Amino acid sequence: MTKARVYLSPPHLLGREREFVTEAFDTNWIAPLGPHVDAFERELAAAAGRPHAAALSSGTAALHLAARMLGIGDGDEVLVSSLTFSATVNALVYERARPVFVDATRTSWNLDPALVVGELDRLGRSGRLPKAVVTVDLYGQCADYAPIVEACGRWGVPLIEDAAEALGASYQGRPAGSFGVMAAFSFNGNKIITTSGGGMLVADDERWTKQARFLATQARDPAPHYEHSQIGFNYRMSNVAAAIGRGQLETLEQRVAARRRNFEWYVELLGDLPGIDFMPEAPYGRCTRWLTCLTIDPARFGATREDVRLALEAENIEARPVWKPMHLQPVFAGCRVIGGAVSEELFEKGLCLPSGSNLSQADVERVAGIVRACCRAVG
Repeated sequence: MTKARVYLSPPHLLGREREFVTEAFDTNWIAPLGPHVDAFERELAAAAGRPHAAALSSGTAALHLAARMLGIGDGDEVLVSSLTFSATVNALVYERARPVFVDATRTSWNLDPALVVGELDRLGRSGRLPKAVVTVDLYGQCADYAPIVEACGRWGVPLIEDAAEALGASYQGRPAGSFGVMAAFSFNGNKIITTSGGGMLVADDERWTKQARFLATQARDPAPHYEHSQIGFNYRMSNVAAAIGRGQLETLEQRVAARRRNFEWYVELLGDLPGIDFMPEAPYGRCTRWLTCLTIDPARFGATREDVRLALEAENIEARPVWKPMHLQPVFAGCRVIGGAVSEELFEKGLCLPSGSNLSQADVERVAGIVRACCRAVG
């Protein structure tokens, strides 16, 4: 008999999702927009420490609209994390920008602030500043914002925060999503909370979220007929999706606690193995441990990251390599890169283990047992 599948990060219904969705059906608010959209925007904005939010169809849509509204266009350079999911960069390329990929730091696996500051200073002195900087809060951990925000402010370069993976995380007491001109969240099915598919743009300035809603509804101008003076998009979230999101958001802290507990279990079960190192929690904040990530040094462990991943897959357990850096992706060949060695090593050795908030201790023990069995360390 095939063993039960253990997924990397499956959806988890934990609260009043069904109640809110039923309300949407009972009141016939199943079409796009509605009271749950308005409420979800308010509640998510509060969780992100922002006064304003616009509910959208995906985190990618939020990033794309942020790029569009900042006037990022043909040939504009944008400094962006290399160690990320491709959506971060795709949203920039939609507007024909030229991404400049910046390496990660080992202390957080996030964008290296020293490289960002150094590049902004260099470009500023030469009069060739980038159009924007895009940070990524990787695997539930915020980037090191203090030096990046200071440098962006000093040179007048807008900052966009890709907080898609980090709802519930914090940096120096401030929540993920509270940095930059605008920030984007994702509610894809594998995230800490999901709307089955959706995203959110948050901002301090209401003009950004108003403009985002306008562009996200096909840029329809005020008129009794359909009048359009700009190109728009079909990017708004539905009332039913927002209803799911509201139920999920109510239990955010429980979800974070469960994922952090998973991480602690993995450390307890695997932390003594030679060649195993877990993604560090930076001292400046709280990581949600959206995914439990580790690196495997084959010289010490006796097996590669891929050996371990395939052993887990053979037992019907989903695990994935750490993001392949964008500067190594064929589609972005030829883009400028600052550093890269750290991101490359994390990809080569990094593995993401099952981390869902509905993961049981028995599931973690099953995963850990297979990882331990792969260890062929000598001496």
